[in-house]
Amino acid sequence: MLVKSVLKGDHRALAKAISAFENEEPVAAKIAKEIFPYTGKAFVIGVTGPPGAGKSTLVDKMIKHYRSNKKSVGVLAIDPSSIFTGGALLGDRLRMASHNLDPDVFIRSMASRGGVGGLAKATRNAIRLLDASGKDIIIVETIGAGQSEVEIVKVADATVVVTIPQLGDQVQTFKAGLMEIGDIFVVNMADLPGADKMVTYLLGGVVAKNGWAPPVLRTVAKSGEGVDVLIEKLEKRREFLAKKDIAEKRQLEQTRAEISSLVAEKISKVFLKELSSSKDLERLIELVNKKKIDPQTASEELFAKLSKKR
Repeated sequence: MLVKSVLKGDHRALAKAISAFENEEPVAAKIAKEIFPYTGKAFVIGVTGPPGAGKSTLVDKMIKHYRSNKKSVGVLAIDPSSIFTGGALLGDRLRMASHNLDPDVFIRSMASRGGVGGLAKATRNAIRLLDASGKDIIIVETIGAGQSEVEIVKVADATVVVTIPQLGDQVQTFKAGLMEIGDIFVVNMADLPGADKMVTYLLGGVVAKNGWAPPVLRTVAKSGEGVDVLIEKLEKRREFLAKKDIAEKRQLEQTRAEISSLVAEKISKVFLKELSSSKDLERLIELVNKKKIDPQTASEELFAKLSKKR
């Protein structure tokens, strides 16, 4: 019944289904199997970049633009987890609140809950739920922790990296990660001093991938300036990905990454469960504390013993 409601675009059912994945409820596996055949139609956009770059404001304007063109939109805003509740620390984004009553817009804040690379563990399945519900465009806004945001490329069709003029030399701190994953670069707050310098800097560092040359754009998200050009470039990206050989290769890469991640997670859970009841762990902890062995040696010995049980 829940899946049928999701397929009809029921937002309450969507919220409930996403919660099932976030809380790792037993029913989540059944939902995943039932919705999978109905996925693969939406265009998924990742929006990432350092804190304070105006990502949420930019996403708000992107929603407005897509809605003016009659496109339904789903947004997943990944927030840091509360250390007390495990829930999203910031809650639903206030900057997007104007869309809350729109039946063709669904916005959900998701706590990272230990997820790596700026995403939440349930992100992939949340995207599939939105896709199956009929959303044309799905926007995933990452936490915004800089260089660690690289996981977004494994779920998005287009990754938009947002920066601002004031970052200056601080771009060096995340260049190795974000400069390589960006499909489109945006210098937001481009009405501020230093915008030209930032654009020039980015143009000198963008990395072409599989024939796609990432454009560098200017926006002023607060006023909406430049958002139309961003949407235009995103459509160009969609057209680029529609080429058969590129689409198939990308799908293979993303599927391989997902299956590998799921297997690694299951293996980790098995090992952690055994580790929690291991007498060897307590013995090795004592040896490390007495400086008789180092932590690396202790971990290698324990791993070897756990592996022999397989």
